[in-house]
Amino acid sequence: MNILIINWQDIKNKHAGGAEVHLFEIFKRIVKFGHKVTLLCCKTKELPKTEIVDGIEVIRIGNRAFFNWFVPFFYKKHLEHKDYDVVVDDINKIPFFTPLYVKRPLLCISHHFFGCSIFKQVNPISGIYVYLSEKLMDLVYKNQKFAVVSESTLLEFLQRKYKRENFTIINNALEKEKFPFKLSIKNPYPTITYFGRLKKYKSIDHLLFAFKKVLNEFPNAQVYIIGRGDYEKSLKSLAKKLGIINSVVFWGYVDENSKIELLSKSHCVVNTSIKEGWGITNIESNACGTLVISANVPGLRDSVKDGFSGLLYEYGNIEDLANKILMILKNEHLLYELSLGAIEWAKNFSWEKSSHQMLELLEKIVQKKV
Repeated sequence: MNILIINWQDIKNKHAGGAEVHLFEIFKRIVKFGHKVTLLCCKTKELPKTEIVDGIEVIRIGNRAFFNWFVPFFYKKHLEHKDYDVVVDDINKIPFFTPLYVKRPLLCISHHFFGCSIFKQVNPISGIYVYLSEKLMDLVYKNQKFAVVSESTLLEFLQRKYKRENFTIINNALEKEKFPFKLSIKNPYPTITYFGRLKKYKSIDHLLFAFKKVLNEFPNAQVYIIGRGDYEKSLKSLAKKLGIINSVVFWGYVDENSKIELLSKSHCVVNTSIKEGWGITNIESNACGTLVISANVPGLRDSVKDGFSGLLYEYGNIEDLANKILMILKNEHLLYELSLGAIEWAKNFSWEKSSHQMLELLEKIVQKKV
């Protein structure tokens, strides 16, 4: 097959996140299966206009702010006449509304709706733009075929009156060969880790507030914050204000080996986000033998098996989060059992499996069997 994907950005873009990991991990494998994949995404000054990345031909156009406006015009002028068997619309924040101009077989990928949570991340004008764009999706995409990453995302669509028969769940996963899938010796001091992009809607400040309570009982504890993003400066200011800055380590970007080492030595990983499509970071932490304490919100509740691979807490409830952290730090048996469960849970997910599921779905769409 000859596959065209439209996504806001590619894996080399500094703003890339879970959606881009999902895209490249699946479709680079589809390339290895013998298929051709082209990605249309936004241009950035740090990267060339065209490039082969993991076997995928990447075409970068326009700019990040208005990429969605460039897409239909570029497609009609440069891509419509090419022999693509199927077009994949990877929806992330603002839709491209491809059903209005793409006449070839079409598959849409969705991780989650932002809904009102978008206002925790951007200014009101941008928030209204995203919110209304998602509302328009219900008119344009109602009869399209979708691949979604979790039961929570599927439920969002069903609540918006989409038809169940148009949806296939293809989970996020991990590259099993990279991870140890074993228990490691933890740091000699209690270590609570956040791992992911540093964005306002991820609510990482909740962890810092909870950690202040944890320090009262474990004064040698530390918080590791792994990742980068535009919320880092605010988090550092908050840590200083709370008087915990000496117990918080901002690691920034780390390579794969360092990431695995840091996660493996942590006592737990905490995920405080208000909403996610799934939670790849949760599964990767589990594959390092580390349990996850996560907000009980759409997406994250799908990637944590409560009481087995980790614990869920009420989003925004700082007391509940602090108590869950203290519970595992005080109870070595619980820490051990949840860490073992985390490894077993992570074994259920692989990009090989997800890529085969995606390819099968694409073939059915091309053959009009779904």
